[in-house]
Amino acid sequence: MTISIKKINKSYDNNKVLSNISFSIKKGEIVGFLGPNGAGKSTLMKIITSYITQDNGMAEICSFDTLEEEIESKKRIGYLPENNPLYKQMYVKEYLNFVSSIYKIENKIKRIEQMIQKVGLQSQQHKMIGKLSKGYQQRVGLAAALLHDPEVLILDEPTTGLDPNQLEEIRNLIKEVGKDKSVLLSTHIIQEVDKMCNRVIIINKGQIVSDKLISDYKKEKLDIESYFQSLCD
Repeated sequence: MTISIKKINKSYDNNKVLSNISFSIKKGEIVGFLGPNGAGKSTLMKIITSYITQDNGMAEICSFDTLEEEIESKKRIGYLPENNPLYKQMYVKEYLNFVSSIYKIENKIKRIEQMIQKVGLQSQQHKMIGKLSKGYQQRVGLAAALLHDPEVLILDEPTTGLDPNQLEEIRNLIKEVGKDKSVLLSTHIIQEVDKMCNRVIIINKGQIVSDKLISDYKKEKLDIESYFQSLCD
């Protein structure tokens, strides 16, 4: 498994945010991480990416412990946080060049060109990031997350605030890159899970309340939205 989460717990000021969270994700899976606001989705993603540490339990990326082998696990992760942390005063190619230098990517000029093509930034590559639409800024963030060809992609609310055309384009891009990676995609928009994912993990009040394949919902004739509401009420 490329992502393995084992009995993760996290509290802030005696307020339990995550309680005994366990699951695993294999290569080629796009897993929707669904839950209401405040359920603990972003906290778990920050733990997986070593941005914060858990109180106890273990997170592994490609068999590397995120605490004991933090650098090795980070090398294998592409991360797009909910608030896309772009340097908006930089130009698109300038920013991607900066990110590729951090990862010490060989032949970075070629790799940057590949990513610009992959995420559809050809017409925007010479523009300042702050002048781009929200959709194109998301593409820049995805390009940066994919530059080092990670095995794992962590996406926190990647489609929030996009117009319908941008939404469709970002969905298709995520489905395409997810064919040979493990993708954990956090959202509170149920339609996004149904259109992009092949599996859904539902979290509520810091606990996993369901873990099902999309195909199982169809076999059981379950409506994801109704099922989600019944679990989270």
